[in-house]
Formats: sequence, C-alpha cells, structure tokens
Amino acid sequence: MENILNDDYWSQRYNDGQTGWDIGYVSTPLKAYFDQLTDKSVAILIPGCGNSYEAEYLLNNGFTNITLIDISAVLVERLQEKLQFCIENGTCQVIHQDFFTHQGQYDLIIEQTFLSALEPSLRPAYARQMHDLLKPRGKLVGVIFDFPFDGGPPFSGTKEEYLAMFEPYFQPVIFERCTNSIPQRAGNELFLRLDRK
Repeated sequence: MENILNDDYWSQRYNDGQTGWDIGYVSTPLKAYFDQLTDKSVAILIPGCGNSYEAEYLLNNGFTNITLIDISAVLVERLQEKLQFCIENGTCQVIHQDFFTHQGQYDLIIEQTFLSALEPSLRPAYARQMHDLLKPRGKLVGVIFDFPFDGGPPFSGTKEEYLAMFEPYFQPVIFERCTNSIPQRAGNELFLRLDRK
C-alpha cells in the first residue's frame, strides 16, 4: 500500500476542503475530560492536530503549555496565523513535522482522529512513539473510532486490536464506549485514558 502519510496528501485535502472528520468544535468527550483538569501548566501534545479546536478550548481556559504538530504545511501555516497571539506569548507552539520524528516529553498527549488517519501498518510504531513522548507518569487520552470503514483514511479498528497494540506500552485506566459522543458518532467511538508503563 502506498504511504499516504505525507505533506502533499494532507495539504491537498485541506486545500480542497476534504475534511469530513472535522466537526468544527472541541469534541464532547474531550471537553468533559479537559473540564476536570486542574493543573493548567501540564505539557500537552496534540499530534496530527488538524484545525485544533481542542487546543483553542484549552488555551481559552488558561492552559499554558500546548504543542501542536501536523504534517500538513498548509494547515500549520493557517494555525500559526490563527494562534499567533498564543505563540507569541509562549503558551502554544505549532510545529510542521512528521509525528514519528518528533522528540519531546509531555505530561499528556491528546488523540483525536489522528490514529484513524494512519495506515494500520504504522500502528505499532504509533503506540511506541506515544510511549516515548510521554514522561514517566504521562497519560494518553482521547477518542478513537471503533467502526468499520471501507478503505481509508479513515482506517478502522476494533477495541481488541487497539488494546493489543497499546499493551506493551500502556496500562489502560479507561477504555470504553463513549457515552457523550456527538450524535453523528454515537456508538462508534471509544474513550481512552492510558497510563504510560
């Protein structure tokens, strides 16, 4: 299978407005999780960040250490313009980079439609990279699709497949069907909170 994880592919999607995964606001399960966080200085990474409604929500609620990375140069340029004030005051950085080459140490990584954009053959490397980017007590938190798609992206997966992928690197704390998905995704999402082993 051709590797579609490249700048040209995703930048073309953004240029053409082919962003069916984009709901236009922070997803309900992640908003609920963010609302119970008390330490607003935690280092947060959002890889494959897309239009970054999650980051905007966090920044608007006083979080001060947000890193966004995406492989699309077109998208990153737009985000750098949109989040210019936060970048200038040091509460946010937006990086044009392949997730698999990123280095850093974070308290919390947010997963929101990124995993489903990756070819399934990359999933073991995804789990390992997530582990490596987290501090010893770090957490991977997010929403993933548990629904069969034809072709991809998005690429489908099952709860069992995901658990097997994460098992070498993470201890599942929560891994269950979302009860507060948006109506269009009801019954098709899993909420996960994984603690780094």
